[in-house]
Amino acid sequence: MFSKGQLIFAVLFVLAFTLLMIWSYRKDLAIHRRYYKNTLAILIAVFLVIAIFTLLTFSLH
Repeated sequence: MFSKGQLIFAVLFVLAFTLLMIWSYRKDLAIHRRYYKNTLAILIAVFLVIAIFTLLTFSLH
């Protein structure tokens, strides 16, 4: 399947990638708060529209 070296590389790569993504997000947190204020409300609205559309579609069949 995978050699021991490949598994070690995969684990280190995932760890490094995750840490860099967290560091990058933390660095830009002030910018995210300023420009993406109402994203939670938009996300909830999108999920509601999808749920309503799905319920209507399946109830008509």
